[in-house]
Amino acid sequence: MAKLFGHRIAPAPMPAEISVVDLIDGYFTAYNSARLREICHLLSRDVMQPGVTVAVSLSGAMTPAGFGVGILAPLMRNGFIDWMISTGANLYHDLHYGLGLSLYAGSPFTDDVELRQSGQIRIYDILFEYDVLLQTDAFIRQVLKAEPFQKPMGTAEFHYLLGQYVREVEKRLGIQNSCLLATAYECGVPIYTSSPGDSSIGMNVAAMALDGSSRLVLDPSLDVNETAAIAYGARESGIPGIEGKSAAIMIGGGSPKNFLLQTQPQLHEVLGLEERGHDYFIQITDARPDTGGLSGATPSEAVSWGKVDPQELPNTIVCYTDSTIALPIMAAYTLKQCAPRPLKRLYHQRTDRLTQLRADYVAAKADPSHGVIPMSEPSIATYPCGTPIRR
Repeated sequence: MAKLFGHRIAPAPMPAEISVVDLIDGYFTAYNSARLREICHLLSRDVMQPGVTVAVSLSGAMTPAGFGVGILAPLMRNGFIDWMISTGANLYHDLHYGLGLSLYAGSPFTDDVELRQSGQIRIYDILFEYDVLLQTDAFIRQVLKAEPFQKPMGTAEFHYLLGQYVREVEKRLGIQNSCLLATAYECGVPIYTSSPGDSSIGMNVAAMALDGSSRLVLDPSLDVNETAAIAYGARESGIPGIEGKSAAIMIGGGSPKNFLLQTQPQLHEVLGLEERGHDYFIQITDARPDTGGLSGATPSEAVSWGKVDPQELPNTIVCYTDSTIALPIMAAYTLKQCAPRPLKRLYHQRTDRLTQLRADYVAAKADPSHGVIPMSEPSIATYPCGTPIRR
């Protein structure tokens, strides 16, 4: 008999009571359920182990549904998320919970004209009053007047400070674990936003700049360099005898996904340092590569960019499903199967890692043999109008 490349499917009747582990291991047998099972196994077997730096990118309206407080924050407290890149909208709607404001489960078929007339907002089947936005905006603008915000900074520092103020609100309300930003502050987990102007948080920052009431400037170049420095430093585990590795977990797509994956091309293509991609690549998406929705972000395509280590393709899994289905399952399996990891508190290591990256970059420019890519500048020609153009 020819060798079959797989294992036998042996269905058994499902018992009335079953654990999440037995459910996934025994009944997620094929198609995207099998991909989700493989992700759970990869997470528990390899990713959530000592020496692996785990990054999560987050897009889609996940926090309004409670996934920030209910799922991502517990993973963070157990040491399973070391740094994050999120849309600003997710962080803004996460603030509603931290401020004690209410969101409600409703129907996606509610009359939106009627909702508008009654002062309610709809995010598919999530409903809340318009005043929730106004109160959150007012909190942000009040906080932005504080002295710590009166300077240029990256979004990791901005979100850390914002989380600190939300944590103070939690203390006044006598609650805790109500907000992802507050949890990230307590755990020292840096959270970046790849498009800081593309959310109500960014809109309020812009409003404060418009009337001159805040000197805050968010620096995207600092974010690019800090995230590259974190990925660069992931190669040093800090644990004797254990090689450092980097894991990229992408919940949805969009700008956060690319911002996470571009850390590796930033290191080898632009800075001329190591040429090695992420070791683990896990993606939950409903997009398709043939329409451009996954451009540069299927595992094999990402290898061609240097975003994924080609030797690690077996450790790359894409599950084409709804993030609101996959994320709770992944989290439940991980929390059940994996021992908590010590917090890396990468937020407090940002300066040191950036200093090391800068030193190695300067050395690579001074000595091209130090880097993986020649650092000499290409020749420059000039159009008649005087515009320089590279050849």
